[in-house]
Amino acid sequence: MTEALFRDDSYRRDCEAVVVAVGDGGIVLDRTVFYAAGGGQPGDTGVLRGADGKIATIVDCVHNRTTGDIVHVAAEDASPLSVGDHVTAEIDWERRHRLMRMHSCLHLLCAVVPGAVTGGSVGDGKGRLDFDLPDATLDKAQIERDINNLIADDRPLRANWISDEDLAAQPDLVRTMSVKPPTGTGRVRVIAVDGVDLQPCGGTHVRTTGEIGHVRVGKIEKKGKHNRRVNVHLVEPSSDARQPA
Repeated sequence: MTEALFRDDSYRRDCEAVVVAVGDGGIVLDRTVFYAAGGGQPGDTGVLRGADGKIATIVDCVHNRTTGDIVHVAAEDASPLSVGDHVTAEIDWERRHRLMRMHSCLHLLCAVVPGAVTGGSVGDGKGRLDFDLPDATLDKAQIERDINNLIADDRPLRANWISDEDLAAQPDLVRTMSVKPPTGTGRVRVIAVDGVDLQPCGGTHVRTTGEIGHVRVGKIEKKGKHNRRVNVHLVEPSSDARQPA
């Protein structure tokens, strides 16, 4: 199974790796900094640079559900790579950082809007969550104020691991109705926003809420009898990412 370096360091932008498989679906490395699509967050893009000058442009990154490997989907005109090639894997950092900021922002949205989450999507500079709130009237201006206040607090975010048993004993940690966190390996990754939110999540996040930057709440839409969709946008499309400590 591919070693997922982004699990422990979301700020790592590149790594040295070896090609272990090449197929119609894409390229598998022994280790990678590329996030594979999951949990509403899209896969990373970037390049794989071979020692011989070959460059494979990566347009998506996904999981092989059978093997658990991370598959790097190359552009049609990418230079061919072979098993055994040594490469440098480099993500599109500016895009990744915007996704990190938005994913962390959606955890704050979970904290300020009551109700179970029925769906969601992390986008490049925008995102949304759907809530099971059949009778609620949501105040868009208040939600925006509450999120931006939490951002201004510059609260730390931390990734930790808990056991499957701990998760089973705390069912309220799971906010999503449609997607359950993967269990069976003995542990589950959780993201804590200091004093605000704690829930299972395998995505990439910023270190503090202040790094998200100012956001605005867009449309609040009614999606069927029960669902209320809240759309959120980054006001600044890019920001200076804090360097690893």
